[in-house]
Amino acid sequence: MSDTIFAPATAAGRAAVAVVRLSGPQAGMAVRALAGDAPRARRASLRRLFDASGREIDQALVLWFPGPASYTGEDCAEFHLHGGPAVTGALLQALRGLGLRLAEPGEFTRRAFENGKLDLAQAEGIADLVEAETEQQHRQALAQVGGRLSEVQARWTAALVEALALFEAAVDFPDEELPADVAARARPVLEALAAEIEAAAEDVARGERVRDGYRIALMGAPNAGKSTLLNALAGREAAIVTATPGTTRDVIEVPMVLAGYKLLLADTAGLRETANEIEAEGVRRAREWASSADLRLWLVDAAAAEAPPPPRELQPEDLLVLTKRDLPEAEAGWSAAEDARRRGLSTASVTARSPNDMAWLKSLLAERVVAALAGAEPPAATRLRHRELLQDAASRLRQALAEPDRLELAAEDVRLAARALDRITGRIDPEAVLGRIFATFCIGK
Repeated sequence: MSDTIFAPATAAGRAAVAVVRLSGPQAGMAVRALAGDAPRARRASLRRLFDASGREIDQALVLWFPGPASYTGEDCAEFHLHGGPAVTGALLQALRGLGLRLAEPGEFTRRAFENGKLDLAQAEGIADLVEAETEQQHRQALAQVGGRLSEVQARWTAALVEALALFEAAVDFPDEELPADVAARARPVLEALAAEIEAAAEDVARGERVRDGYRIALMGAPNAGKSTLLNALAGREAAIVTATPGTTRDVIEVPMVLAGYKLLLADTAGLRETANEIEAEGVRRAREWASSADLRLWLVDAAAAEAPPPPRELQPEDLLVLTKRDLPEAEAGWSAAEDARRRGLSTASVTARSPNDMAWLKSLLAERVVAALAGAEPPAATRLRHRELLQDAASRLRQALAEPDRLELAAEDVRLAARALDRITGRIDPEAVLGRIFATFCIGK
C-alpha cells in the first residue's frame, strides 16, 4: 500500500457538490500541489485549486486528515467541489498527473481493514449501509458497523479459549494435582456455546431477507388477476395486462417497502399445461421462483365457473386471494376457499379496483413481513459467509462434545471452531475471500 489512491466519493452526474477523496503517503503532497498548502487537520478550509499548468480548477473546501486518525489509517484528504462533471473531471485529471491512481472498488475500506480501523464484519456492514434503502436495512447495517457481530464473536472466542485451556491442562499436565473433572468442566460451556452459535446461524436467513428483500410470489392460472394485482399494489403499470391468456411469460419482480422492510413482489406466468415452448419455460421459471419465495399468494378468479388445481408449491402459511370480488362469486371461488381451508391457508377476497381493498391487503402483507423479519434486535450475522462459518464452528463443537474420552481430539476441534469464528471478523482469512468481499463495494468507498 505504498501508492496513493483517489476516487469520487459522490455519484456521477450533476450535483450541488462533488467530493473527491485521497488516501496514501502522497496525499499531503497532492493537497499542497493543488491548494498551496495543507489546511489544519480536520478543519474545512476554502481554497482555490490549480493544476500543474497553473490553470484554475475550482474554488473548493479542502479537508486534511493525517494518519492514523483517518478512515483508512493513512494520510487522507477530501476536496468538496462544485458538482459539475467538467469540474470533477479536471480535478481527477490533475490528480492522475501527480502520479496518483484511481482507487479500485472498496479499496478505501479495505485499507481501513488492513490498517486495523475496522474488522471484516464491520466492513461488510459499511457496504450494507451504503446500499440500505429501507429503515430496517439501515438499522441492521448500523448495528453491524457498530460492531454487534464482532462483539458477539469476541465473547464466543473468549469462552472457547477458556474451554480449550481446561482441555489442554488435562492433556499436558496429567500428573499434576489438578481436579479430576477439569476437562468435564468445559462441557457445559461448549454445549451452551454450540446451541447459541447454531441459533445465530439459523437467524442469518432473517438478516439476508432484511437486506435482499422478503420474496412474495403471485401464483395462479392464466387470467386470475396476477398482473392486475401486481400493478395495483405497486401503484404503477409494472406488468402488461390483457385478456389474452399467457401474456406474462417471465417473472416480473417489483421492489416495494412495507413497514420499513424491503420486499420483492413477483408476477409469474399463468400455471397451465401448454405446448408453447416459450410459455412452458415461463411456467417452469414461475414454479422455481415460487418454491424459493417466503410467501406465495394463490390467486383464483372467484367469478370463474371452474376452479383451477392449486399450485403444488403451496405451503400451510401461504394465502389464497380470491380476485374480482366486485363480480358475483361462482364455483371457482367456493371450491378454492374449501381447498384452502383443508390446507390451512388463510383466505382474502379483494378487487384490484378498490383502493380500500388494496390498502387492506398491503396491511395484511406488512403483518406477515414484520412477523417473519422483526425481532428485539437485528440479527448478529447477516450473510451466507457468516452462516457457513457459524455452522462449521458449531459442527466442530458438537464433534468435541462427542469425544469426551479423547481429549487431544476434542481440544483440536475446539481450536478449529475458534479459527472458524476468527474468519468472520477477518483475523485469519485467505486473500481470495477478501478480494470477493471488497469487490462488491462502490468505487470511492
